[in-house]
Amino acid sequence: MNESVHLSNAGSGAEYAAPDATVTVKIGSEHTDGQYEVFEIDAPRADASPPHAESWSKAFYVLQGRILVQAGDQGYDLGPGASISIPAGTVNTFSVLTPAAKFLAISQTGRMGAFFADLAGADPTDYAALGQISARHGVTIGAPS
Repeated sequence: MNESVHLSNAGSGAEYAAPDATVTVKIGSEHTDGQYEVFEIDAPRADASPPHAESWSKAFYVLQGRILVQAGDQGYDLGPGASISIPAGTVNTFSVLTPAAKFLAISQTGRMGAFFADLAGADPTDYAALGQISARHGVTIGAPS
């Protein structure tokens, strides 16, 4: 059991380049015994990532800008101070509606951080490798069949 306090100041934390955002680990699973993780997501306006479903639940809390979260069959427009909880297995994606957006992503387990770490080292045009990384971490691309 991890009994130490972890502090992450502004500008600190491991940083990963994802295809649609920069992801900074604010609280990693190693600090929570794998119970949850907290990430700061800094995303420019761009096309949404492909719809996907994770094997863990997650939540977003918007700090700056606006994002459109598609979760299941519903779209949700989130601005500063808005939050959304997305259950495990729900097909989802987001797009940025303003020039940029910054939000927190909170996920159960330590799988999201491991996914971002592997994704950061991958060639974004190598779809086979991206598919393998996704499958390895419990992420299903596209709507379930």
